[in-house]
Amino acid sequence: MDTLAILGCGTMGEAILGGLAAAEGVPRVATVTVRRPEVGEALRRRYGVTVAPDTAAALAQVDVALLAVKPASAGEVLDAPGVTEALSGKLLISILAGVTTTKLAQWASSAAIVRAMPNTPCLIREGMTVLSPGPGATAAHLDTASRIFGAVGRCRVLEEKHLDAVTGLSGSGPAFACVILEALADGGVRMGLPRDVAVELAAQTFQGAARMVLQTGKHPAALKDEVTTPAGCTIAGLLTMEDGRIRSILARTIEEATRTAAGLG
Repeated sequence: MDTLAILGCGTMGEAILGGLAAAEGVPRVATVTVRRPEVGEALRRRYGVTVAPDTAAALAQVDVALLAVKPASAGEVLDAPGVTEALSGKLLISILAGVTTTKLAQWASSAAIVRAMPNTPCLIREGMTVLSPGPGATAAHLDTASRIFGAVGRCRVLEEKHLDAVTGLSGSGPAFACVILEALADGGVRMGLPRDVAVELAAQTFQGAARMVLQTGKHPAALKDEVTTPAGCTIAGLLTMEDGRIRSILARTIEEATRTAAGLG
């Protein structure tokens, strides 16, 4: 079984680490690098990983590297002493928004490269990840990446030209969904529900609606129509949403997030 190093184990890195730790038959995270010693100590206690002193030391112990640093730090990490040699013949998976496989190959020419865009629900194995193969990546490398991210949620492969939009939609999407969920819960509180009840109702409703789309294969509009009866409360609420131009606002949200993601590299 392959072993994995997470280079820059911050919020997203820990989400993947935690998801893999709860799964079976998947590559094992053996070592991580972090900026702050106290973060490394917490990860060591929580997950039993080794905290490496530097990138080259982390890579020496594993078969696969997961690059999870800030996009602006990619060059600094991959150009560090000994990294090129340590990456030779290995798989480098980057989750960096906006950093292309062509750019990564300039820093890590000795490695096979796959870009991945996961999201934070990987922590509870409900993530969504899109993979794109880069220079040197074979079907076997893509299979390894698919097993890693398939263990923490859904996974699919797309051309790299789509990854900025993927970042804007599913990468940033959990934050957008939480804002909408919070707003629905606020509406429940406004109408007299206790806060904890309103949040539970909104969250379970979101989860149930999403699972219905995925499991039935029906278009969201069809599922919406099924619950929208003539002169009922649902159509009244829907028209209020349309008064607020909610469709346009949400679509433009993804557009702006995509544009920003494209500039991060």
